Amino acid sequence: MTSLAQKIAGALRLGRRRAPASRRPQTTGSWSREAVLERVAPLPLRDRFLPEFDPDYYRALYPDLSQLDDEALERHYHEAGRAEGRVASPLAARGYFVDALQGDERSLELGAFHRPLMRGAHTKHFDVLPRAQLVERAKAIGEKPEGIPEIDFVSPSGDLAVVDEPFDMIVSSHVIEHQPNLVAHLAHVERILDKGGVYAMIVPDCRFCFDHFIPPSTLGQVIEAHHQNPKVHTLRSVVEMRALTTHNDAARHWKGDHGTLDHTVARTRNAIREWEQSKGSYIDVHAWRFTPDSFAQIITTLNGLGMTGLTPYRIYPTPYLVSEFCAVLGKDS
Repeated sequence: MTSLAQKIAGALRLGRRRAPASRRPQTTGSWSREAVLERVAPLPLRDRFLPEFDPDYYRALYPDLSQLDDEALERHYHEAGRAEGRVASPLAARGYFVDALQGDERSLELGAFHRPLMRGAHTKHFDVLPRAQLVERAKAIGEKPEGIPEIDFVSPSGDLAVVDEPFDMIVSSHVIEHQPNLVAHLAHVERILDKGGVYAMIVPDCRFCFDHFIPPSTLGQVIEAHHQNPKVHTLRSVVEMRALTTHNDAARHWKGDHGTLDHTVARTRNAIREWEQSKGSYIDVHAWRFTPDSFAQIITTLNGLGMTGLTPYRIYPTPYLVSEFCAVLGKDS
């Protein structure tokens, strides 16, 4: 009889031997996007965000793990699969996650520009420019403006203080990492969320995007920024974004090809000049860099310190060959 340890060891060996192929999920049948949407659509808001680990889903997606029982699957996931980019919940994938957002709840989407995630009259939109100016901006950079929604709340500085009504759900994609004061941003989200509401977001994983060479943000940096309360990005953020970033090809990053940091002196000099010449105006760069684990840890600690009332509800891992992860913070009643 094969022991549990032997099963896991065999699966680990198989995963290492066939990693590139085995990490590509087989989403068919009862786990197809259409089937999952049909399953979650009738559920209440929070219930639509399925747990991060489902053994049946994990087993169905990866044929090389089909012989493992539930206990062995969970151990494999935590000891190897997660690091390999295997996912154990359909909602780890952007498409499934966006499907789960659609419902009748009062929703506010932040900074969607020309690619909104939300559909329907129940959703309102917040951005730094009114729609007409966003259309001009999209055309100027070669993007199609047809998808730009009407903007209900406008703040050139990105200040959510202009939002004066409650919502069941706040939604954003690649927005939270741009906030100069993360704690203040979370406070505004908490203020306009009804009890039991959620902040659902898609966040870049700094390991697999152009931020690769910049370490994940620390709790200390987040707290320091809150006390300093910058309204625009700091010189450090501008230098990091302009001088220390690399290519943005997620597949290359997953395969260990991170590129190189070239012309760092010149890029740094130009970044300093750009920041000085901005004279306090906003420069759009990343202030924060997260992994799923570091993000969960920072939010949990901020909650424990009383600096936010939001808590991690679902933090899905980053899928193989992808540069972003999906996360849900909850405002508990």
